[in-house]
Amino acid sequence: MKRILTYLSAYKKEAVLAPLFKLLEAVFELFVPLVMAQIIDIGIGTGDYAHVAKMGAILAALAIIGLSVSVTAQFFAAKAAVGTGTALRQALFDHIMDLDYTRIDRTGTSTLITRMTSDINQVQSGINMTLRLFLRSPIIVLGASIMAFTIDVRSALIFLAAVPLLTLVVALITKISLPLYRKVQGALDNVLLSTRENLTGARVLRAFRQEEAEKARFSDKNAALVALQMHVGRIGALMNPLTLIIVNGAVIYLIYTGALRVNAGILTQGQVVALINYMSQILVELIKLANLIVLMTKAAACAQRISDVLATENKEDDNPAPGAVANAPYLVFDRVSLTYAGAGAEALSDLSFTAEKGQTIGIIGGTGSGKTSLVNLLAGFYPATSGGIYLEGTNLRDTDPALLRRKVGIVPQKAVLFGGTVRSNLLWGNPDADDETLWRALRMAQAEEIVRGKEGQLDAEVAQGGRNFSGGQKQRLTIARALAADPEILILDDSASALDYLTESRLRAEIASLKETTVFIVSQRASSIMAADKILVLDDGHLAGMGTHRELLESCGIYREIYETQFETAGKEAAV
Repeated sequence: MKRILTYLSAYKKEAVLAPLFKLLEAVFELFVPLVMAQIIDIGIGTGDYAHVAKMGAILAALAIIGLSVSVTAQFFAAKAAVGTGTALRQALFDHIMDLDYTRIDRTGTSTLITRMTSDINQVQSGINMTLRLFLRSPIIVLGASIMAFTIDVRSALIFLAAVPLLTLVVALITKISLPLYRKVQGALDNVLLSTRENLTGARVLRAFRQEEAEKARFSDKNAALVALQMHVGRIGALMNPLTLIIVNGAVIYLIYTGALRVNAGILTQGQVVALINYMSQILVELIKLANLIVLMTKAAACAQRISDVLATENKEDDNPAPGAVANAPYLVFDRVSLTYAGAGAEALSDLSFTAEKGQTIGIIGGTGSGKTSLVNLLAGFYPATSGGIYLEGTNLRDTDPALLRRKVGIVPQKAVLFGGTVRSNLLWGNPDADDETLWRALRMAQAEEIVRGKEGQLDAEVAQGGRNFSGGQKQRLTIARALAADPEILILDDSASALDYLTESRLRAEIASLKETTVFIVSQRASSIMAADKILVLDDGHLAGMGTHRELLESCGIYREIYETQFETAGKEAAV
């Protein structure tokens, strides 16, 4: 919670002024029953309508002043709450963007989305309502009780019984509700996870005709959330009837004793009305305070969830990284292993190889052999579980992430484009690139004719997710985006799978011209990596072979099997 409050410190003035203006509003509100008593006792009781008009004007003045200070308090509270929410959301987003994939996997994407949206909204609402009511409600309750004693001590004794009893009811309901609200947020995470999976996998669901099964699964999770919310709602719903019973009982007592004391000439009718008004004010404020406590409870639970994410760090002290290595090759993998969070076995085991600047490294292997895992380590997305990865002699863990991102250009398996224009997508790789650089990258990626044929060319529209481009076009544009950055290390993670052989051949020729760039090509096709300076053959996370194409044909059975299978199949198809 302290971590969250640091973001409120930028709005100290608003955080002080909002409660102070609410305090003024409470003070003015406490005078209203006394003015009403004057109107009833003196104005109406004696027929002095001039006094009624005078007191009416005072009531109007109190209302205008109260409204003014209330609006001012609302303004300061809203400014502090929204400003804190904005800063917190930005800080949380920035922190998530800095986390490696391991930490994101552990937390869960759906949970992170919930904490970025629903949880921060709850915290923002909690800050807003706290600044508005946390000082006002106790002052009204205390002030109304004191004012009641100034009117009549004996009648006001009921306040001493009602207020503690009301407070006890509010405290018990709040204590029971607190842990349940945490469970509600967890159930909301599950609903969001199901929603996200169904939206991202809509085509797969339809292909396998699983719509009804997913509807049922979503209904189960939604029903669990509804059941929790209903349970909390029923407990919270007890507050109004219980508090109303207590207050109405107190009002009945006030009316009864007030009537007796009015007949005895001890109290006036206006004073009895004032006492009842003060009791009603206490009721309203205690209910507000109870709702505020419930909101604060939810906000505190959400704030803790946000703090947990902000406290998550990439580096682990229990697995210190080896230091720098002198006179090392450009890139070194030294006995590197990788285990994903929650996995039962290693994805990569005891991997060792080197790469010199300007070399082309091919990576091949069967499905699930660890090719993409190796790419994720190269790009710094995941830290190595054991061993060390050294870039120019420096351990990758000690390298500034921003510097690493500038050195590495990656084209992932799934081509991802963002809504905007072709230019805005290409500039992700190099924000300072001019048109000549962008066209050169498009030419190398075999995407120039695609963009030339679009209206607006570089300024042609790209729909959300690039849905106005085909799969092959998206792949070429994502390759151009990486090339526009002129990276020292270029990683192509099976990024030509949607390209025909002729286009892929031209692409390989262009990439081969990058003499100062170290290129890693991950592919299922042996033809894509045959010309590489070094080929890594992976099998179930282990390095099954390493060398040139000719060396591996002689020494690595797995590589030879892949090569012969693909080329024999291609020959048979050509013969047909």
